[in-house]
Amino acid sequence: MQIGLVGLGKMGGNMRERLRSAGHTVVGYDTNPELADVASLVDMVDQLERPRAVWVMVPAGAATQGVIDQLGALLKPGDTVIDGGNSRWTDDERHAEELGKRGINFVDAGVSGGVWGLENGYALMVGGEKEHVDDLKPIFDALKPEGPYGYVHAGRVGAGHFSKMVHNGIEYAMMQAYAEGWELLEKVDSVDNVREVFRSWQEGTVIRSWLLDLAVNALDEDQHLERLRGYAADSGEGRWTVEAAIDNAVPLPAITASLFARFASRQDDSPQMKMIAALRNQFGGHAVESAKKK
Repeated sequence: MQIGLVGLGKMGGNMRERLRSAGHTVVGYDTNPELADVASLVDMVDQLERPRAVWVMVPAGAATQGVIDQLGALLKPGDTVIDGGNSRWTDDERHAEELGKRGINFVDAGVSGGVWGLENGYALMVGGEKEHVDDLKPIFDALKPEGPYGYVHAGRVGAGHFSKMVHNGIEYAMMQAYAEGWELLEKVDSVDNVREVFRSWQEGTVIRSWLLDLAVNALDEDQHLERLRGYAADSGEGRWTVEAAIDNAVPLPAITASLFARFASRQDDSPQMKMIAALRNQFGGHAVESAKKK
């Protein structure tokens, strides 16, 4: 099958390689000419046979909107745009409506696999009309992991990215649990080999997972994580998950707490903790620490 691919960064570039290894023809475009197969989106579209399929793999928000706007002007009725970035599901509904007015199909694909996807395959959560999704099945089959799992047509437009959003929310909570357990083990005097404790959990325990394997990899590289600053960004999907929970009155205490923990990581001197310390001192006479002089 032939497909255009816009965005050839860490994931997009590996996806191009995996698709080509499966025998598909990929015409890739990136704003970095060193990565691109063609000089422009116009050149990419011109090299594709109709009906065309173009996979967009760029950052969510303005970047994705800009590419889809350009493709809307370049593609013809019967062509299909696939958004494989981390767009919000509400954007998918708008993109499908905008492109649909021109007769262009739209499919959203939540993609998980990161830098390991080239070797292991990508878990795919897809949203869109069945006929449009079915037309792209050879591409999905090439990208997904080997075996019966790793791909789902989750529902109508937006369902793919909504499913990926929830996946990432769960990921937040799982990472936070491993991080909290690691900190507690590091804190006590009785445990003197935390890294090997984590390694012992990789087989035969109910908390074994790929995330645990990655944690062990990280500890092998830096046993006490001394080279890292305690700061963690959030990509937006954790926030969207919590917002969706509020909109649907679904309690998500673990995922919400894990998101707020990331916010706390950005504060070297938390204003909230100043108030908590002050209150503890007021009602209980608990000791407080003076702020460091600048």
